[in-house]
Amino acid sequence: MYDYTIIGAGIIGSLIARELSKYELKILVLEKENDVANVQTRANSAIVHSGHDPKHGTLKAKLSVEGNKLYDQLEKDLNISLLRTGAFVCAHDKDEEKLLDDLYHNGKLNQVKDMQFFNLQQAQLSEPNLSDDITKVLSLPTTKVCFPWEVAFHALENAIHNGVQIRRNSEIISIQHENDIYILKDQKGKTYETKSVINAAGVYSDDIKDMLSDDAPFKITPRKGEYFVLDKSVKGFINHVLYPLPSKKGKGVLITPQVHGNILLGPNSVFVDDKGSISTSKEGLSYIREHVTSLAKNIPFGLIIRSFSGVRATSTYKDFYIKESTTHPNFFHVAGIDSPGITAAPAIAKYLVDEIINISLPIKSTYDPLLKKKIVFNELSKQEKQEKQKEQPLYGRIICKCEHITEQEIIDAIHGPLGSDTIKGIKKRARAGSGICQGGYCESLIVKIIARETQKPIDKVNYDQENTPILYKETKVTS
Repeated sequence: MYDYTIIGAGIIGSLIARELSKYELKILVLEKENDVANVQTRANSAIVHSGHDPKHGTLKAKLSVEGNKLYDQLEKDLNISLLRTGAFVCAHDKDEEKLLDDLYHNGKLNQVKDMQFFNLQQAQLSEPNLSDDITKVLSLPTTKVCFPWEVAFHALENAIHNGVQIRRNSEIISIQHENDIYILKDQKGKTYETKSVINAAGVYSDDIKDMLSDDAPFKITPRKGEYFVLDKSVKGFINHVLYPLPSKKGKGVLITPQVHGNILLGPNSVFVDDKGSISTSKEGLSYIREHVTSLAKNIPFGLIIRSFSGVRATSTYKDFYIKESTTHPNFFHVAGIDSPGITAAPAIAKYLVDEIINISLPIKSTYDPLLKKKIVFNELSKQEKQEKQKEQPLYGRIICKCEHITEQEIIDAIHGPLGSDTIKGIKKRARAGSGICQGGYCESLIVKIIARETQKPIDKVNYDQENTPILYKETKVTS
């Protein structure tokens, strides 16, 4: 019997699990995917927004400003990567400048700090590749960029360290409420009994709600966004997050520096029926190419190394829906968490636990908020590298030449507290395969390492989900 069961292990569910792990409670996280942070958290712009955009008075506004501040503490506690870029919102004419003024006043109401206006000449002093068609920018210095997978991984690893349990490949297909107990059943027939449930299922949160026959006033209308990724050799081409003026479709096509040196171009914004749709399209990517040039000149499109897409949990409720069920006590919905969901995530976790659930227990004496920094071999000094190689010789074997990832780092990613035995899982944890060749050189080596470390036949090593073997059959046979 669990005290709390969290459905969904994206960045929201992971941070909620960490927040609850402070207390003497038995906590379970259920994730339908083969890995954590594999849906919304996997595919987004990674921006920790300033809080300038959400309408004043909404929960989005309140929690995005608070969440932005909380990332500074997460950086210290969980050793996450933060890039303090600042941001420019760009106007191109007098009409857009009026909208920029409105955005500034909304930001002031939301208590966003240090905003100021620059004309083009002033802005180009720090961003010489800004488009010459821009007339004025709103500077948002508190804007940051994170690595969302890492935030979710580190938060959940810390929660596991503090006693939380997780089950992956557990898609909930039915929920029953009997004698004040919730009985959750997954697709494999396994059941879980729990006193309380937290619905943090992202784009599937309304499906979870409907299993309970709850009348909560939200429905998820999934919206897909596509992106280009520029190789990290472009680092410094643009240093701020660049926004156009926001519209009903969202914040628009952006240019976003990433913590590892890459730059994202995108997203577009298209409503879709399929919540699992992650395909890219010629039309969508062409739209990004066309619109991103309004922000910057000399964009090095020749250094695009990949494209991807993700689905966002846009809600008909028009705000974050973080409430207890009106029909079932101790069942909590955390739904409609679209942009600025990454920004608000740590504040959402605190708001849910402190104000909605209102836990009155003391923090347990064994609670440890800290997560030890992982070894990134390429970031070590020459002396530190030599010492690590003496301790673990496989730190001396480079597997991913693009990102300089060693065999020992891949082994650590396989066997960690939230380890993975898939190609995509290793890419997310250790960045092996994230460089300009996108795994063309190292992927065959990683498959062999996974097979050896997990004692799996090599043709059973999965790319991502269960039953997605990366090898189909042998094509070369020696006599």
